[in-house]
Amino acid sequence: MEMSGRDMTNDSPPTRSHPATRSDVARLAGVSTAVVSYVVNNGPRPVATATRARVLAAMSELDYTPNAVARALRLRRAQAVGLVVPDVSNTYFGALARELSNRAFEAGFALLLGDSDNDIERERAQVDSLISHRIDGLILVSLDPGSDAEVGGTPTVYLDQRDQPGQRTVVVDNLHGARLGVEHLIEHGRQRIALLGGIVGSPGADARHQGWETALADAGLPHGEDLVQRSEFSRAAGHEAAIALLSQPEPPDAVFVASDVQALGLLAAARELGISVPAQLAVVSFDGTDDARYSDPPLTAVEQPVDEIASTALRAIIAPAESLHEIVDVGLVVRRSCGCSEPA
Repeated sequence: MEMSGRDMTNDSPPTRSHPATRSDVARLAGVSTAVVSYVVNNGPRPVATATRARVLAAMSELDYTPNAVARALRLRRAQAVGLVVPDVSNTYFGALARELSNRAFEAGFALLLGDSDNDIERERAQVDSLISHRIDGLILVSLDPGSDAEVGGTPTVYLDQRDQPGQRTVVVDNLHGARLGVEHLIEHGRQRIALLGGIVGSPGADARHQGWETALADAGLPHGEDLVQRSEFSRAAGHEAAIALLSQPEPPDAVFVASDVQALGLLAAARELGISVPAQLAVVSFDGTDDARYSDPPLTAVEQPVDEIASTALRAIIAPAESLHEIVDVGLVVRRSCGCSEPA
């Protein structure tokens, strides 16, 4: 049975911040990505004439060129791109890996994943292993901001702030995002806003700490080290740090948390200590993953646009420039953990 697609004849093409993908074409045509693939490749399954016409019209409207990227990669005999992250069990890195894998597949090549398990030596071993497989590019979330990983000429994009000149980077605006989160807590009238941050030097941790500190200093609120606990980006480490933070003689009335996974640990600690969130303790986290959406209560979070990060990094691998330093903006998604009523 034919699916009804929207009338595309009178609509102007949407403004796009990145090249159209197979998913974009499928969405516009009202079909699955598999059907788009069948049209592009003339099989292996037949497509009804009317459906094919809708897909071709959507491709034209979006200026979709399905084989351009794959053709460019084949000229370099491309087969795969590598990704190394500190901890694939962290929901944010899992979401990033999935988005990169999907976009890599659409572009015609594979994604090889390495997990450094928060260990610098293991990170270097993972990088060496991927490079030895003659990958066509490497995307790296490094534990060492001074790292100049030996990549033997392989195009490399770092997804964190770099100390080394000339490295290609795609970085979310961690400082601005942290300020957004803390300023929202200040708007709720919270006076003693703590930071449950990442380990010094870990990806994004220092800039998020700076954003927390700057927002509080500008508001004339306390921002001393007695209000700071640092931990690895994990649920267990966040729980342990939160117990220490919330057990102080003068506990905070709000916490800005540097990652969703740490925030889950904090919520568990608050329940154990009989502290009500958000009545007694307002919480805002950083990442905006499914952990934030489905926690109890749902977390207000500074959301990283994973799709934009992935597409920007992959484009930098496919068509490497001499230099690239892309700063990706973030936004605040309001839910109940801060004291707001969650939007429908």
